Amino acid sequence: MSVIEKRPFSLVVVTAGTGEPSTTRMLADQTAQRVSALAASRNGNEVAVQVVDLRELANEITTALVSQLTGPKLQKAVAALGEADGIIASTPVYKAGASGLFTSFFQVLDNDLLIAKPVVLAVTAGTARHALVVDEQLRSLFAFLRTTVVPTSLFAAPEDWSDPALKTRIDRAALELLLLMESGFAQQVRDQSWRSYQHEFGSAGGTELTIDLDTDLMRLATGGSAS
Repeated sequence: MSVIEKRPFSLVVVTAGTGEPSTTRMLADQTAQRVSALAASRNGNEVAVQVVDLRELANEITTALVSQLTGPKLQKAVAALGEADGIIASTPVYKAGASGLFTSFFQVLDNDLLIAKPVVLAVTAGTARHALVVDEQLRSLFAFLRTTVVPTSLFAAPEDWSDPALKTRIDRAALELLLLMESGFAQQVRDQSWRSYQHEFGSAGGTELTIDLDTDLMRLATGGSAS
């Protein structure tokens, strides 16, 4: 039986809720609190939770979309995600789709930033008609980003908040996330398999340094001549 290393974990909550109070933030917070409680009860581990509130980044996200310029708040959020052991991504649904602010944020991230990182997907909506958005839309986005999405996704319409089944799903998703965080799976993938992924030049803050720049194609691409 393997021994789980006792160490502090970093958990980043990304929330696109716009209300005050926000049920989207509430769902993410309850999940994060459950992760922290489980970590403490299982192995005495601490979980440091950092919240990325996308309302506060709206202008910088828009700027990054149209100009690829990254403002200081967005840079801080990207750095937090890069160091995270786990992520809870929570968004409201509008007109059968995830929040544009939410999807825009993840679209401006480097494609390599979240490789293998464990993620809980959480969605809130005004009606149960939107229940499939989390699995039909968000899972494909996070699959493209090459994250490890936990099996249990979370959805809460107004009637769900008084239903004990929501707490059960939160508990299940929190445990799945914690087990992946404890396993160190994401770091092992990065340490042992990084070169086997297709990386874009300039992605992940320059961590794709194994790209061979001294090839005929790369020399032509940079204005030189092939040998």
